Amino acid sequence: MEALKAPFVWFGGKASIADAVWARLGRVDTYVEPFFGSGAVLLGNPHWEGCVETVNDIDNFVCNAWRAIAAAPDEVARFADWPVNECDLHARHVWLVNEGRERIAACEHDPLHYDAQVAGWWLWGMANWIGGGFCSGEGPWTAEMLAAARAAGTYDAKEIVRRRPHLGDAGQGVQRKLPHLGDPGKGVKRQRPHLGDAGQGVQRKRPHLGDAGQGVQRRLGEYGGAGIFPRNDGLYDYLHQLAWRLRDVRVCCGDWERICGPAVTWAGEDGSTRATCGMFLDPPYSAEAGRNMNIYSRDCGAVAHRVRAWCIANGDNRLMHIALCGYEGEHEELAALGWSVLEWKASGGYSSSAVADDSNGKLNRGRERIWFSPYCRAEPQGRLF
Repeated sequence: MEALKAPFVWFGGKASIADAVWARLGRVDTYVEPFFGSGAVLLGNPHWEGCVETVNDIDNFVCNAWRAIAAAPDEVARFADWPVNECDLHARHVWLVNEGRERIAACEHDPLHYDAQVAGWWLWGMANWIGGGFCSGEGPWTAEMLAAARAAGTYDAKEIVRRRPHLGDAGQGVQRKLPHLGDPGKGVKRQRPHLGDAGQGVQRKRPHLGDAGQGVQRRLGEYGGAGIFPRNDGLYDYLHQLAWRLRDVRVCCGDWERICGPAVTWAGEDGSTRATCGMFLDPPYSAEAGRNMNIYSRDCGAVAHRVRAWCIANGDNRLMHIALCGYEGEHEELAALGWSVLEWKASGGYSSSAVADDSNGKLNRGRERIWFSPYCRAEPQGRLF
């Protein structure tokens, strides 16, 4: 079964190493990913059917995108289906970090809230923005700075930080091949998720994605009052596949530790239910690890230390199969506790986080490491022939 690809580029994404991660986590009853990002490891889960999956991200734009894709894939696709345009890129960026951010603020306390326009424009922007810092709000485009400049009569549109759109993919925007998913999942969880058990949610019939287009409407959309004909049919189909895959995934928005307790991972709320849990921890690498500290919209150079402390406290639980990502030397004390380490090399570009003196963005590619707790599977052996 071919795994789905993430719908946006993400710094530090683990798509290329997902198979090796699952070879060590093995088949588990529950899967928890507190730093979700692009979701590449979850999408690579070969045993996802029947597995209770819970994810979290502190970035509202990330959580809103995943919620909106799961709930309204056609609407998200309508806003993401747009040609590359530099003026639109910066205009939408300003709108997203001001009005867009206000629209999705409720994601943190309302489990039903999402905004398809914010999600679609954010996905489109992530596909076209070069480098990090998209929608970070760090710069002259923030609402406070723009309001102050207008009030002082000093506003100048030229001061807004601008980036040339990414042109390396022939200007295709959000593009992903339509994969084969095989047997379908069970649908979208549209109420506040009860994280102590699987939760069945509202059952939906699988959309028909054949040539007739019965599940994906090919009607004129609305954009600023004008009818826009959707050109990229593959994008609509792809987001429907993502929505189907996310049917039972519980998406939380907030601090990472909120989904790391026993009720979410290995035990029921009364402590009676026992299950094996796969935990994939990919926090922003620590400031001491020597990475660029201006990558994510919500960045932190200290959270990796808290995550390591959690791993030390929970690594001896035989029901927990834990993977922790970092750079060489960042979590070396885990080795003395029986953790194994996987060395791997990032593919470069958006998968690499370069320090300031590395003009090619490749200095840290060979420093990638993943530490696995003692009860993970041993490193798979290669075939003799």
